[in-house]
Amino acid sequence: MTNLAEQYRVTQEPFYQPQANEVALYEAAYNARLPVMVKGPTGCGKSRFIEYMAFKLGKPLITVACNEDMTASDLVGRYLLEANGTRWLDGPLATAARIGAICYLDEIVEARQDTTVVIHPLTDHRRQLPLDKKGELIQAHPDFQLVISYNPGYQSLMKDLKQSTKQRFVGFDFDYPAADLEASIIATETGVNKADAVRLVKVGAAARALKGHGLDEGISTRLLVYAATLIQAEVNPLDACRMALVRPITDDADIRATLDHAIDAIFA
Repeated sequence: MTNLAEQYRVTQEPFYQPQANEVALYEAAYNARLPVMVKGPTGCGKSRFIEYMAFKLGKPLITVACNEDMTASDLVGRYLLEANGTRWLDGPLATAARIGAICYLDEIVEARQDTTVVIHPLTDHRRQLPLDKKGELIQAHPDFQLVISYNPGYQSLMKDLKQSTKQRFVGFDFDYPAADLEASIIATETGVNKADAVRLVKVGAAARALKGHGLDEGISTRLLVYAATLIQAEVNPLDACRMALVRPITDDADIRATLDHAIDAIFA
């Protein structure tokens, strides 16, 4: 198990700039082995935060990108047919429970509700995972913790967590950083000069102001980092912004024109 745990160890410190006291709060939740729910818009740093905390705590991290086709067997495990018979293969959730890893279920609402119920026994006093097909009951390792994330902006009646699931977690609300902090993050992450980082944040603010008025989601910090990376690679800033900040988020001609105009004005 030790060798397996090492495979999932975060060996290099991810860059993460705290926004408030979330690091201390997460440490408190981990020390109590409480399940954690992280909510926030796309590309605001949720996954980076969990990677950073896994590194800081020195714990293995197993990440699962949830999707609508994911079954309970994809999470807990299944029998595989081989030449000499069948062999059981643990899924990521079972593996994490055995080795004492942090299991991070990213965008949990994308998974089917009949799949997510398998996490329930791991999120209360039992800390158990039944493997019904194998006839085994895994008692979670003392270091195991379950973390889930999702974007509340995409919630709907069809894609939301049941209250019976939500109330098994403590929660963190994430949002895009304040302007000064976001510019600092972009400059540190990419090496772009501070002036261009500030300009990129202004473009992001202009796009976020359009959320609900033609845009489903504003420009994420992740996309601002992409644009800065292109600028640092000597791409013209106007082209970098259009390529990284406008074209990915909308096909609406009027919205594109509005954002292109904002880019021209900011980088003029």
